[in-house]
Amino acid sequence: MRYISTRGQAPALNFEDVLLAGLATDGGLYVPENLPRFTQEEIASWAGLPYHELAFRVMRPFVTGSIPDADFKKILEETYGVFSHNAVAPLRQLNGNEWVLELFHGPTLAFKDFALQLLGRLLDYVLEKRGERVVIVGATSGDTGSAAIEGCKHCENVDIFILHPHNRVSEVQRRQMTTIFGENIHNIAIDGNFDDCQEMVKASFADQSFLKGTRLVAVNSINWARIMAQIVYYFHAALQLGGPARSVSFSVPTGNFGDIFAGYLARNMGLPVNQLIVATNRNDILHRFMSGNQYVKETLHATLSPSMDIMVSSNFERLLFDLHGRNGAAIAGLMDTFKQGGGFSVEEERWTEARKLFDSLAVDDAQTCETIAEVYEQTGELLDPHTAIGVKAARECRRSLDIPMVILGTAHPVKFPDAVEKASVGKALELPAHLSDLFERDERCTVLPNDLKAVQAFVSQHGNRGKPL
Repeated sequence: MRYISTRGQAPALNFEDVLLAGLATDGGLYVPENLPRFTQEEIASWAGLPYHELAFRVMRPFVTGSIPDADFKKILEETYGVFSHNAVAPLRQLNGNEWVLELFHGPTLAFKDFALQLLGRLLDYVLEKRGERVVIVGATSGDTGSAAIEGCKHCENVDIFILHPHNRVSEVQRRQMTTIFGENIHNIAIDGNFDDCQEMVKASFADQSFLKGTRLVAVNSINWARIMAQIVYYFHAALQLGGPARSVSFSVPTGNFGDIFAGYLARNMGLPVNQLIVATNRNDILHRFMSGNQYVKETLHATLSPSMDIMVSSNFERLLFDLHGRNGAAIAGLMDTFKQGGGFSVEEERWTEARKLFDSLAVDDAQTCETIAEVYEQTGELLDPHTAIGVKAARECRRSLDIPMVILGTAHPVKFPDAVEKASVGKALELPAHLSDLFERDERCTVLPNDLKAVQAFVSQHGNRGKPL
């Protein structure tokens, strides 16, 4: 399997190199040169498999030539063995044909664990084989940071620096990052928003001279390995609901477009997906594109669903690449237009092509709280604000009541007590046993100004397990 850049000017790489590269040298994102496709009979034969075995079958084509089957099977068994539910990603029914796929049974109670528990193990495997050491610099709007630290904290050849917007993540999210200590773990709070953090990460990848020879690795959803891991639970959910003999629709809370792009890939790999709904909050750049062909950057707003407080959706470039016939030069031009002017539209036929599969809805805080309260009253199920947005979007945008609708349950409600409190459901939130003492743990975090040079100087000074790089 070879991987190519969405902007067409970077060399094609194998899986190992893509894992370590993250962003392509031309600023683009890596995608498979040819997507594997499974027959309906093949997909049907996977029904009933344990999650890690299904993961092996779905992801094996992406790592062929880089990781032997036996080693990959062992990595996957270890990855999903740390999840607290035997089904790993159980489905919970809300009503007749509406389901929540619970993706929060990993160590940090968020869907990011599916990819980042795997990413940490893949990095360990590849770096040990190569005898290399790397630096991770990642940006988080809440959940990616804790999942990355949890997934990579035991990696012998990795230093981790996670940037989060100061005072713009929930307390549980922050503490899940800042209470894990290790010589190779560094939390940085930036006086800015998530997009500022993400821009610093992109700029650091573009010019890595500050590392003095060590290389950067991405843990954000631009890393192909994360997208790859998320494809699996679309197959898992569909198989539970009669797929591939029947099609399934999905509503996906998303800000950076990575999670829903994995569903798009699952469909292109042979899974019968009828509809994909982009569910987002007030920061609605994706909704404005899907509903009106306007991809325009606006002011970022803090909401009750902070993991989606994102105004520039990095992974959207991967969809644009397909919509433009995989023309790298066209995407490079489009991204340059966006950088210079803050927005663009695409040709009508390309936008119409996207609308064949995608619908969207932007949900504000008041509607989010109303949905949390409504679902709790109807079913006794308590949703986190991101999942509630997914439910609201599913109910507003659903094309057919006959086709099962799966809402991706992206996080445990305990991570977002403010939203649950505002919803006035009257239910006390309790942390799971492994996090029961979270609010008593010591924290370690460095607050830095919204300044790229200050951040890079900190990374350079504290890399290599506390020794300057």
